[in-house]
Amino acid sequence: MSKTEATEQQDLGAAGAQLSTAPAEEPIGGATLGVIGWARWFWRQLTSMRVALILLFLLSLGAIPGSLIPQNSVDELKVQAFKERHDLLTPVYEKLQFFDVYSSVWFSAIYILLFVSLIGCIVPRSWQFVGQLRGRPPGAPKRLTRLPAYTTWRTEAEPEQVREAALAMLKKRRFRADAVGEAVAAEKGYLREAGNLVFHIALIVMLVAFASGQLFKSEGGKLIVEGGGFSNTLTHYDDFKSGSLFSADELAPFSFTLDAFTGTYAKSGPQRGTPRTFEAAVTWSEGTGPDRRSVIEVNKPLNVDGTKVFLLSHGYAPVVTVRDGRGKIVKQGAVPLLPIDNNVTSTGAIKVMDGYRDARGRKDQLGFQAFFVPTFSGAGNGNMFSQFPGLEFPVLALTGYHGSLGVDAGLPQNVYQLDTRKMKQFKDSKGEILKQRLLPGETMKLPDGAGSITFEKEVKEWASFQVSQQPGNGWALGGAIAAIAGLVGSLFIQRRRIWVRAVRGEDGVTVVEMAGLGRSESAKLPEELADLAVTLNSQAPTAPEPADVPAEGAEK
Repeated sequence: MSKTEATEQQDLGAAGAQLSTAPAEEPIGGATLGVIGWARWFWRQLTSMRVALILLFLLSLGAIPGSLIPQNSVDELKVQAFKERHDLLTPVYEKLQFFDVYSSVWFSAIYILLFVSLIGCIVPRSWQFVGQLRGRPPGAPKRLTRLPAYTTWRTEAEPEQVREAALAMLKKRRFRADAVGEAVAAEKGYLREAGNLVFHIALIVMLVAFASGQLFKSEGGKLIVEGGGFSNTLTHYDDFKSGSLFSADELAPFSFTLDAFTGTYAKSGPQRGTPRTFEAAVTWSEGTGPDRRSVIEVNKPLNVDGTKVFLLSHGYAPVVTVRDGRGKIVKQGAVPLLPIDNNVTSTGAIKVMDGYRDARGRKDQLGFQAFFVPTFSGAGNGNMFSQFPGLEFPVLALTGYHGSLGVDAGLPQNVYQLDTRKMKQFKDSKGEILKQRLLPGETMKLPDGAGSITFEKEVKEWASFQVSQQPGNGWALGGAIAAIAGLVGSLFIQRRRIWVRAVRGEDGVTVVEMAGLGRSESAKLPEELADLAVTLNSQAPTAPEPADVPAEGAEK
């Protein structure tokens, strides 16, 4: 509240009071403050709307590093890669908790202070607003001429008739009106304060929704090759993260199979290689229910009992067959490889851990570093790369190893990388490293009768999915919509009061006074008062001016 508004309220008494639910600021003498006094002062500052807006601004600023810097809660691999690239920034970011912004001490402190500030601000204002709704408009001040909008005229109508007409007119205009003594008091624009309260309550709802979403959320990823399936259990996820209060029993019981992935791309023009179709056809079922068919697209997830399945990316899985020295098939199937560029140039590893025996019948393990391009280019240049993401000219390049894959120790291992520390490369008859480019249907034979690997005439596609459960999203959306609606109401609705006083003058003619008061100066208030005065004047028309009184001693 400004100093001018406070002065007006003191001059106008009850008529100028309670035009808002903002608490009055009381000066506190710093020299006389004790512990309780300082606590009251701190509480008043914390629960003021000014501090709430500052905290909201700080919360928005705090979310910026969470959006620009990789977060451990989202992708630990990206965080690790960032640390490797930025040796100088990493120690600073770690001390500032920039890799865990939303669970950091400073972000939590801002969040909690904002939550307390909003509650401490809203509760007393809500009770005050309820009291205003239940009360009556205050009576007219003694001197209506002090109000910013004022008009008056004389009429031959009786004062009671003027007040009755004014009361009916104001109620018809949806004012809350009441006759108070010789005047009619009316008030309008309560939705302004209601909108203000709705806005701040909606902020609390959004904060609670955000907190519950972080505490009870679950999020996991799964890569599925065409024909493969997924069941929503912890063991089926490739990676999984959840909030501190999440329980595995809360996972929705459903499963789905990737029937086919369809990806088409622009083949000419400046948009060459840009995806035109990017969708996954799935067959899914909820619990023991019947099978259903759906198509998952980017930004069009599959929604199952509050859990959403998003389509993230895709790649290729060449079908290979590995045989040992006796011609026995020891591995056969599609091997998913990870893209490294926009044209889906892909790399990965093919591992044979069990069942393989070399030419002498000894147990061994095989590993192949794989490099795949869906549309081959680079012939004659000593390298290969993909010039188009579509599967038009697939080539698979392999380099073979044998020895220990390092899986017998029981330690987790990246399935897309080959640990060659305890392995030896195969060499051809010339003593050079054995590596070969294969077209579909071609075979690379291993030296000394160690077996072979065949690139079959089939390349399957895979898709990666994110399975996400965010329980607070609906509340957050509802809170955001309510906050916008409340803000619109608090900005565009004007709280104002109108008084109409009708009294009999000394000459017996009724004097009508009309005045208006708003929370702040507004050009609409005088216009509205003028419109009301014209309407009332039509029912209580202006009386003619009295004739001039003749001078004393003049002729009659």
